Amino acid sequence: MPRAGLAPAAVIEAGAALADEIGFERLTMGLLADRLGVRTPSLYKHVDSLEALRHGITLQAMRDFRDAVSRVAVGRAGPDAVRAFADAYRRWSVAHPGRYASAVRAPGAGDEDEEHRRLNNEVMQIMYDVLAGFELRGTHAVDAARVLRSSLHGFVTVEAAGGFGLPREVDRSYRFLIDTLIAGLQSVPVEPAGNTSSREFHPTGG
Repeated sequence: MPRAGLAPAAVIEAGAALADEIGFERLTMGLLADRLGVRTPSLYKHVDSLEALRHGITLQAMRDFRDAVSRVAVGRAGPDAVRAFADAYRRWSVAHPGRYASAVRAPGAGDEDEEHRRLNNEVMQIMYDVLAGFELRGTHAVDAARVLRSSLHGFVTVEAAGGFGLPREVDRSYRFLIDTLIAGLQSVPVEPAGNTSSREFHPTGG
């Protein structure tokens, strides 16, 4: 019989918490079973496989990430929106490194990834809404999204790994990064309205 009080959602949440501690790629069913105080075969009564566990963590992480960055962007525009979005991105990613790593995974081709694709699209829309105040169009809008995304991803990945070892406040370097990005966005020339391009985005990939 499944352990009392243990359900798929609880297993996924426990797996996400463990991934934050040890790293998403190091997560195994055996380590999670030890954390929950059950035998490894017992977990398969709640999740079908390690891949199913990781997929569940990915979806939950993307929901949490979406909610974290969308709340702060409401009612903001231009530089204020970018700063609020970037701050929320950084806070959530550094606080949840394992979940963040899971959110990097691109959707698969199967029907089971329909929710994954929907979450990607929702986060994509938040990103473009954040950048809307700069009146970027077409390829410039795509370029801006990619630059903001890759800059934030690079910074938080190094920060979470403890890679900033020089004796200078990391927060000051982070603010310099965001100020530089905003200055760059403000200097982009207006692109003709007819020049459009497809949108592609999820938290750190795409």
